[in-house]
Amino acid sequence: MSNAAVATSVFGVFMVLTVALGLLAVRGRGAGGGLAEWSVGGRSLSAVFIWVLMAGEGYTSFSYLGAAGWGYTYGAPVLYVIAYMSCGYAAGYVVGPMLWAYARKHGLVGITDIVAHRFGSRWLGAAVAVLATVFLLPYIQLQITGMGVVVSTISYGAISLNWAYFLAFLVATGFVVVSGLRGSAWVSVLKDVLVIGTLGFLAVYVPLHYFGGYGELLARMSEERSAWLTLPGHDSPGLGEGWFLTTSLLNALTVVIFPTTVAGYLGARSADALRRNAIWLPCYNVLLFVPMLLGMAALFVVPELAGADSNLALFKLVVDSLPAWAVGVIGVAAALSSIVPMAVFMLVIGTMWGRSVFSLLRRSGEAEERKPGREKAAAQVVVVVAGALALVLTYIAPNTLVRLSLISYEGMAQLVPMVLLGLLWRRLTLAGAVAGLGVGVALVCALVFSGNDPVGGVNAGIVALAANLVVAIGVTYGGPKRVDERPDEDVLAEEALPERSPMSVVGGGG
Repeated sequence: MSNAAVATSVFGVFMVLTVALGLLAVRGRGAGGGLAEWSVGGRSLSAVFIWVLMAGEGYTSFSYLGAAGWGYTYGAPVLYVIAYMSCGYAAGYVVGPMLWAYARKHGLVGITDIVAHRFGSRWLGAAVAVLATVFLLPYIQLQITGMGVVVSTISYGAISLNWAYFLAFLVATGFVVVSGLRGSAWVSVLKDVLVIGTLGFLAVYVPLHYFGGYGELLARMSEERSAWLTLPGHDSPGLGEGWFLTTSLLNALTVVIFPTTVAGYLGARSADALRRNAIWLPCYNVLLFVPMLLGMAALFVVPELAGADSNLALFKLVVDSLPAWAVGVIGVAAALSSIVPMAVFMLVIGTMWGRSVFSLLRRSGEAEERKPGREKAAAQVVVVVAGALALVLTYIAPNTLVRLSLISYEGMAQLVPMVLLGLLWRRLTLAGAVAGLGVGVALVCALVFSGNDPVGGVNAGIVALAANLVVAIGVTYGGPKRVDERPDEDVLAEEALPERSPMSVVGGGG
């Protein structure tokens, strides 16, 4: 058999296994579960499943393609990914249980539910759902594109990009529509086994194969490519110390309220499962050093890569040096790193619309208990529509979503005051939260699309977030005083507090 046939066969077998595993996740649970079962796994996922799910959602195709590409093109600035994810996990130790307790007490299933309940406004929940969808669609498109590049490369060109794009959409939609968050968690187990195994292997194999070991690789880096080892990196667009610090801070704050992260929080069985998860998740970040380092190693093996081709730095080393079956397995790991987060992105969009947007269209506002399947069915339809829209735009207007992706994370950051400050500071008013959000989103769009990101060496998103906070607080204090100016008791509920041993109670320790 040819290399293409072997690699493609390995890939095909694993894709069938992926869909089967996702569908088996709901075996024995029946098809009549409501939105809570489908969107947050019935709030019953164990610490292990939450760990693999949240690790899978954070470890995307960027980890194989973008991280290696940034390492190849710029060098040190790519380390911001490890910095913000580790800080975000630390923040999640506090924020995760807080959101989980609030949502559990009030029967909420997503970030738009939380916002709508906190401010007593269904239209605000719907508006946040629309805004978040605009910022999430580019991520779906990027995962489709990433998987297309991976599949086309590991099949030695036998599978075209267009067919690979469609395959990404088909596999992700195939199991998430039926099995929801639980199916994504089960598939994440397979993905994590492959990711840990393949990256662990490559971390040893590539330096030995091409350089005889890490000593020679690091010596050549320091002697010949020293600019790649310090900030602002090689020929980067202003990615210096200020950008690194502000981007790490902004993204760490954003990741804890990102709709897909919140979905993981709300699917947990207990608040302490989230705390254990936050403690162990940084261990997964160690894997990110591998594609970053191997991207820089590719500078000496395939120095001719430029532009978007730099994202193929890692796979050029893989395809050129390994047998076809191994290429296929590594390609499956990278493809699943696209499929799992893409499935969660689509699921979250479906949940937001099914719960918040379509609830405005119900004339009588009947409760979900009276119509247990209506919101879930609407959410499943939206999943297919959102994925199909991203797929179509990938084919006919790829630059549309690529441009939107420039503001996706920085735009989503503008929800931080509304979600976190809104729960912790009861006085924050609807007018203040909305005014701050509007100013923040408008400012970040203006800065990014005018080419002023970073602005003065600082991430444009954090400048917009600062303006967002000032406006939100100013409008709140300038408006009528509320009676209930206190921290939300639901956030400080006993369920959100960590377990304490009898000795710690007796001794007065924390």
